Amino acid sequence: MTSTLRLGDKGHAVRDLQAGLKRAGASLYVDGDFGEKTEAAVMAFQLRAGLVVDGLAGTKTFQALAGSDCSALLKEADLVRAADRLGADLAAVKAVNEVESRGEGFFAPGKPAILFERHIMRRRLLLDEGEEDLKGRVASLEQAHPGLINKRPGGYAGGLAEYPRLARAKMIDTPCAIESASWGLFQIMGFHWKNLGYDSAPDFEAAMQASEANHLDAFVRFIEADPALHKALKAHKWTAFARIYNGPAYARNLYDVKLQRAYARHAEHLQAAA
Repeated sequence: MTSTLRLGDKGHAVRDLQAGLKRAGASLYVDGDFGEKTEAAVMAFQLRAGLVVDGLAGTKTFQALAGSDCSALLKEADLVRAADRLGADLAAVKAVNEVESRGEGFFAPGKPAILFERHIMRRRLLLDEGEEDLKGRVASLEQAHPGLINKRPGGYAGGLAEYPRLARAKMIDTPCAIESASWGLFQIMGFHWKNLGYDSAPDFEAAMQASEANHLDAFVRFIEADPALHKALKAHKWTAFARIYNGPAYARNLYDVKLQRAYARHAEHLQAAA
């Protein structure tokens, strides 16, 4: 994974970025200093490539510079549509995308980023009203598969290695397994599928497998389903937004501060572009 380069950075990685931008047609001096001209060149390239225009040079920008297929990646037009749908200004949606997303929605083509949660799997199995002697069955499964069904969080493999865990969990119960993972750019838990308007857990999974635009759509649905979250976004109440979306740890992790700073930067860029 490429480290994200931004305004103020210096070094060999910035030189590589500048060289790639020059090959793509930018008029730049390759000096290893990510200044305002380099930021402007990044944004101009992102606009031409159809990527999110944020001036941040991460993996997606480098992939596009290398000529990779970026068709499944999030695009500027996707954020514009999301802002219109939510009745929020584009800078606010861009700030949320920057701070609250993973940055990359896929581990590999067709493999959306996931994290399987064994404690959620246990909870979902215990909700199966059609099973007799449900607690006994779940207890037996928990004893046999502690890495997949457990009272405590943990057991993570990370990255693509989460997929074998998901596959084994599907052998126990496919819908519960899908519901027990977080999915895509915005780490939306699968158990939200019904509340977000999907036909089934597999339908939600299929949507997540298709594109980052679908990841954003799920996130938009998530915001629409929570009036307080939606209101906070439209009013730029970043402390309220972070408290609702990130939970009690929002302040310790400075999510509200990060959102405010990102919003100010994107608002400035959009105003300059206008």
